Amino acid sequence: WECYKSQSWELSYEDLTSFVKEFGHTRVPQKFPQNPSLGMWVVQQRHNYKEFLKGDSSSKMTADRIQLLNKVGFEWECRKILSWEGRYEELTSF
Repeated sequence: WECYKSQSWELSYEDLTSFVKEFGHTRVPQKFPQNPSLGMWVVQQRHNYKEFLKGDSSSKMTADRIQLLNKVGFEWECRKILSWEGRYEELTSF
């Protein structure tokens, strides 16, 4: 069973890297229509990371996973949602 869990993490990580290639960031919506489980997986990684930082030995996060997620620019904390005007300003700054 542990091998399955690890493989499942790897497959989700591959899905995340595909998402990054397509969209240029790791902010997967929780209800991402093309891959509904990916958004929830990302939320779980943030939760596991917080447990890891607290020293929780039951955390499923590892230093290797942190390194892999950092490699693709994973955002460990969700930014505050910007207003429409804020998003428009971001867009026009490109």
